Amino acid sequence: MGAETITAALLVIGDEILSGRTKDKNIGYIAEYLTTIGIDLREVRVVPDVEEEIVGAVNALRSRYTYLFTTGGIGPTHDDITADCVAKAFGVPIDVDPRAVEMLLQRMSHEDLNEARLRMARIPEGAGLIENPISRAPGFKIGNVMVMAGVPAIMQAMLDNVAPGLVKGVRVLSEVIEAAGLPEGLYAAGLAEIAKAYPTLSIGSYPSYSPSGFTNQIVARGRDRDTLVEAAGRIRDLVASLRAS
Repeated sequence: MGAETITAALLVIGDEILSGRTKDKNIGYIAEYLTTIGIDLREVRVVPDVEEEIVGAVNALRSRYTYLFTTGGIGPTHDDITADCVAKAFGVPIDVDPRAVEMLLQRMSHEDLNEARLRMARIPEGAGLIENPISRAPGFKIGNVMVMAGVPAIMQAMLDNVAPGLVKGVRVLSEVIEAAGLPEGLYAAGLAEIAKAYPTLSIGSYPSYSPSGFTNQIVARGRDRDTLVEAAGRIRDLVASLRAS
């Protein structure tokens, strides 16, 4: 791993995701967002609302990557256990945080701040808060772990608030080569040779289906522009030669 490579993992928490009741809309957004700011999303896990599963995943992923982002499980109900699990993973106590209470009071009165809503103000000791301009209930950051809401609009606002403080790497560049009408099997061997010649690049073939039929795109990704342009040129030559034949 190069010194400029900053990596991340995403931990999606919630029974509702695994059951299919809720369709995740955060993975693609976070992946694209991190790529844009020069952070490589290397792994995504989805775990249920089970303490040992969450604690185990948090500890495994935070030790493996520069950053770990989590989504889900920080609401007011009994199954919102993410904050407690993160505290357990770090071995620190958790309690109602006065800073978080003040944030909640920007949206509700003291009388409305019942026991359930106070659950959203329970923050692990030593954590910083991630502001939530929509519903005010904050996320938090502890160590290299960023704990965010599962609701997409709230998660996106939290990500905007936490991003300025992240260490960012060199942004990944990409070149797209259209290979429509060419079966993957026809160019697979040639593409493999090119990929072997440029080990610092990620080169992949991505078929898709449209009303007009199957189409293919070859995508080369990397951080060095000259290397990327050179490899893309060879791929275009490969595609052109196969079309000509």
